[in-house]
Amino acid sequence: MTPGRAEAWALVCEYTQGEGLRRHMLAVEAAVRGYARLWGEDEEGWGLVALLHDFDYERWPDPANHPYRGVEILLGRGYPEWVTRAILSHADYSGVPRESRLEHTLYACDEMSGFVMAAALVRPSKSVLDLEAASVIKRMKDKAFARAVNREDLRNGAAKIGLPLEEHIGHVIAFLRGQAGPLGLQGNL
Repeated sequence: MTPGRAEAWALVCEYTQGEGLRRHMLAVEAAVRGYARLWGEDEEGWGLVALLHDFDYERWPDPANHPYRGVEILLGRGYPEWVTRAILSHADYSGVPRESRLEHTLYACDEMSGFVMAAALVRPSKSVLDLEAASVIKRMKDKAFARAVNREDLRNGAAKIGLPLEEHIGHVIAFLRGQAGPLGLQGNL
């Protein structure tokens, strides 16, 4: 039996002190859960994978350790192989190819969730509630904005889940709107 969300969140909080990284994991969880609902997939299982995908990153941010250390911890706590495989697959350098719909969705939502959050926070409203996909696409063209985010990864993620980029962005925005409060994205609206 797969451990539940409360146990996963406790693990996130044990290994991650930074509010920004915690919010990132919550945002990816919201986006991946949204796609699970949209496509009739296992929302709880998909959400669990998304919530845990970076829980080890704060302690072990280097490619020699992340996400491998986290996967070891998860296996030791009884998480099934499909959870750990999906988490390994989100890192291009892990050598674990993305094969399942969950794995492609995690990859598509990981960087996009962070980029959408950044785009929301630079708005005058500091909110995702009035953010539109066209604004995110405009930010993608600005190489100085969130320069660490590989724009090709954003495009490839959408393609791998079979959606046009603008539609994927629109979905991620909508999914994050549902969690705007916990994500710190309500702003002044």
